[in-house]
Amino acid sequence: MGAQEIKSILNLVPELLKVPFPRILTYYDEEADVLYINFKKPSHADDSELTDDDIIIRYEKGKIVGITILNASRWKKFSKNTIYQGIGKERKASERSKE
Repeated sequence: MGAQEIKSILNLVPELLKVPFPRILTYYDEEADVLYINFKKPSHADDSELTDDDIIIRYEKGKIVGITILNASRWKKFSKNTIYQGIGKERKASERSKE
């Protein structure tokens, strides 16, 4: 890993510190173009929802434990100033079942 790659990672630090989870585990499957982001390990999702933007939000006991971003490379076109509003908030499983 070179200096440019390290600089790119360090540029993420301010945003990562804003994430309301103490643990962030990521894995990118380049062949499938899927980015997996987990906030708990191990996580055992018991519910999930697919957004209109091909993002799967995974829940365990009503709390978000991870997200899966399908077609992840298309997100490269967004600037760091783009605010994504489409992800749901933590909800109880009973609230999701009413939708």
